[in-house]
Amino acid sequence: MRAFREAVERRDLDAVEALLAENVVFTSPVVFKPYEGRAITAAILREVIEVFEDFRYVRELHGADERDHALVFTARVDDRAIEGCDFLHVGDDGLIDALTVMVRPLSGAQALAAAMGARFDRIAERARG
Repeated sequence: MRAFREAVERRDLDAVEALLAENVVFTSPVVFKPYEGRAITAAILREVIEVFEDFRYVRELHGADERDHALVFTARVDDRAIEGCDFLHVGDDGLIDALTVMVRPLSGAQALAAAMGARFDRIAERARG
């Protein structure tokens, strides 16, 4: 999804949020239970964009029906290099209804989990509005 990629690359989180369905399901690379809803997903994305350093998309893949997309990225968290992928599914209304993020290596995922965990109170507060 080019609009999502371009909004992330511009760090325009308002534009990213506008692309999310109200009932979007966000599956994190570092917690078991998915998060449901635009507010919590947007709040997480607003924080992770601050945690990731040197973030850039390096490849884009699309499903045959143009409803499934994979955006491969690289980034750093502190001194840990990360490779990852954002898997997006677009609903009938053209909005993202599922977003799954995967990252590697384990040490990078652990650094991401620690950095995001330290910000979770702020994430929850942002999600409540």
